[in-house]
Amino acid sequence: MTNNVTTEQMGLLFSEATPYIQKYHGKTVVVKYGGNAMINEDLKAAVMNDLVTMTLLGIRVVLVHGGGPAINNTLKAIGHESRFVDGLRYTDDTTIRVVQQVLAGEVNKDLVALLHGRGVGLCGVDGAMISCEARTDRDLGYVGEITHVNASLIDHLLNDGYIPVIATIGVDDQGVVYNINADTAAAQIAIALKAEKLITMTDIAGLLMDKDDENTLIPSVEISEIEGYKRRGIISGGMIPKIDGLADCIYQGVHEAVIIDGRILHSLLLEIFSDRGSGTLFYRRGSSR
Repeated sequence: MTNNVTTEQMGLLFSEATPYIQKYHGKTVVVKYGGNAMINEDLKAAVMNDLVTMTLLGIRVVLVHGGGPAINNTLKAIGHESRFVDGLRYTDDTTIRVVQQVLAGEVNKDLVALLHGRGVGLCGVDGAMISCEARTDRDLGYVGEITHVNASLIDHLLNDGYIPVIATIGVDDQGVVYNINADTAAAQIAIALKAEKLITMTDIAGLLMDKDDENTLIPSVEISEIEGYKRRGIISGGMIPKIDGLADCIYQGVHEAVIIDGRILHSLLLEIFSDRGSGTLFYRRGSSR
């Protein structure tokens, strides 16, 4: 794990935070939460406290989460083998029931409980928030492709000062429930809300020139550069859908999108309220860190 933020660094952070508090006051920030920050209890508590701090400073915060490890553990406990197709989870009848129970139940409510009364737990089925249909590019069972995001329920909660905590399952026109990729859902929710920023928390420092060397962090990427990074193999594997979602956000009006290292305590506050930010920022020319 990379070094955590020191007390001195936190002091410097708050001394330079004023212009950023003004910048983000009243704006919507969507945080996609996953990786080690969901598993490590100290990191989880710190992230939830950071979200409450952001809300108290006038930022409209939405938390979108997955829960792969918890789903895997439950499937293992009931003796049901997890199956993957090209690295993507195949969601059969048993798995989709577990996804509903664990993702929209246990994982979602555990996070809400840490938000000191400011969180409201939701999933994409509530208020027909995430409409979807079965993916047609490959057979993945009950894995959905988003067709529409209805952000009205999220907006109501934000207007009342709450933090919507959204588990990424969706529903089709016949009421069939589907598992939805959390990165894709977070991006589409950010677009629907006309968010100022999308923050994706991961288990790496950001986009790396050399995936095995965290000293090769690329601090910012103009979205027209993304295809070149793909051709060079710098963006590959699981990073492709993640970064494609960030790019889609930028093209559709979200001002900034960033990948940050969720292993670092208070990386959210560093990204929002400091000059140096945290991780890799994706932007459209004319707006950079």
